[in-house]
Amino acid sequence: MRIDLPEPTSAEREHSATLQGFIRNEIAAKGPLPFSRFMELAMYAPGLGYYSAGKTKFGAAGDFITAPELGSVFARCVTRAIAPTLRDIGAHSQMIELGGGSGAFAEDCLRELAHLDALPARYSLLEPSADLRQRQRERLQQLPAEIAERVHWIDRPPDDDWQGVLFANEVLDALPATRFGIRDGEVFEEHVIDAGGEGFVSIDLPAESFTANAVRHIERDLGHGLADGYRSEVLPQLPYWIQAVCGGLQRGMALFVDYGYTRREFYREDRHGGTLMATYRHRAHTDVLSRVGLQDLTAFVDFSALAEAATRAGFRIAGLGTQADFLMANGLDVVFAQAYAAAGDEAVRYRLSQEVKRLTLPAEMGETFKVMACER
Repeated sequence: MRIDLPEPTSAEREHSATLQGFIRNEIAAKGPLPFSRFMELAMYAPGLGYYSAGKTKFGAAGDFITAPELGSVFARCVTRAIAPTLRDIGAHSQMIELGGGSGAFAEDCLRELAHLDALPARYSLLEPSADLRQRQRERLQQLPAEIAERVHWIDRPPDDDWQGVLFANEVLDALPATRFGIRDGEVFEEHVIDAGGEGFVSIDLPAESFTANAVRHIERDLGHGLADGYRSEVLPQLPYWIQAVCGGLQRGMALFVDYGYTRREFYREDRHGGTLMATYRHRAHTDVLSRVGLQDLTAFVDFSALAEAATRAGFRIAGLGTQADFLMANGLDVVFAQAYAAAGDEAVRYRLSQEVKRLTLPAEMGETFKVMACER
């Protein structure tokens, strides 16, 4: 199905051309790029990638909207889930948020933690985008001083052991995904080449053992091989990523929220084209090699792979469920009632009702988004 996309502005086209030139230079120097490397550059190339540059990403003026941007309900329910852990750890508790978007989640979470008497000694945001860091600073400096002074920005996960909560909302879907295909029973990996006037195009090359072993592991777990022509995504680096971001967490919880499936659902026979997609100005499409640096690139999460990686890193899987079930289990009714009673007029109450619908209805975020809690 053809998707009509808005035309980029002249400034956007110029920015994209610069990033395309950067990627072309790497292809010229190294040959065909694994798609995962192309995605890494398109999303995170310093000063040029989608998340590294200053393009508006969230809300009506951006490309997509996340749960925290809808209002405070999501953050307040998450806070009720993590507050007991932070209180139990006590004076040395820390919270680390991966990403952070506009800072909306951090603001609402910190206010609710203060209300629940569960503020951590330190709230750190690991945010690779300089532009988003600045927006977060401007937003969070408006908090009361006794809360704002606990907020810090970090460039990498802590090297030292720590205790508390790690939170990641829509982070895993943005990890550079490896694209693979099956041909004559063999595993191939998708690469990107420069086709000159035709832009970037993809080709398949025989997969190296790292990727091939990851795909064979999936097939063993499924109990059958993937059919010829099957194409999808895998994150062979996920165990190393989990160890890097969570390895120092000695006591507490890691909470991941994202859209995805368990493995049998992810690699269903009829999902033979994979889950990779691009989002540009609130329109989702599959032309992932165009509008380089101007559109978000994501792939759904294999939560079975996440559970394996977390278990290997020494965590216990405390729970996996839909976002709707998670929110309802963590005080959605109370949070909604409080917000509804405090609403100043009917327009605010209507927006609040719409927010809850977006968060919980199956056709919205309620079932496609999952929440996984890992404890140690």
